Amino acid sequence: MYCRTRGEGFGDEVKRRIMLGTHVLSSGYYDAYYLKAARVRRLIKDDFDRALGEVDLIFAPTSPTAAFRIGEKTGDPLAMYLSDIFTISANLAGVPGLSVPCGFTPEGLPVGLQLMGRPWDEGRLLAAAGAYQQVTDWHTRRPRLPEAARA
Repeated sequence: MYCRTRGEGFGDEVKRRIMLGTHVLSSGYYDAYYLKAARVRRLIKDDFDRALGEVDLIFAPTSPTAAFRIGEKTGDPLAMYLSDIFTISANLAGVPGLSVPCGFTPEGLPVGLQLMGRPWDEGRLLAAAGAYQQVTDWHTRRPRLPEAARA
């Protein structure tokens, strides 16, 4: 049952990231990767703490590119990894974050806006996202289907 649920319950990208994490924590790689990563994480957290001491929220792009079509990047693990590179900082810094729709590309693909807030201040974060959605209608719109899918 364990093998079946893990085999069917996780997609290829999740499996790839689990294997990479397991490899990094294995003998011989702990000092080379994990300890250095822990130090970098501390620096990122300190930067966020300083910034959020001066502002209530941080707004940033959700991803470096607009959304891509389903299945478009499955053969390129690096592109898949890079598509969520901007959301990793909230996890590393230990701050709450969320993404809301904020527009579309000329091709009709969605664009996301990421909001990040102070630790334990999810209420303010959710209120800001709610206020944004009250004054915009991006969250009610749907991506345009490609020509082939409309036929």
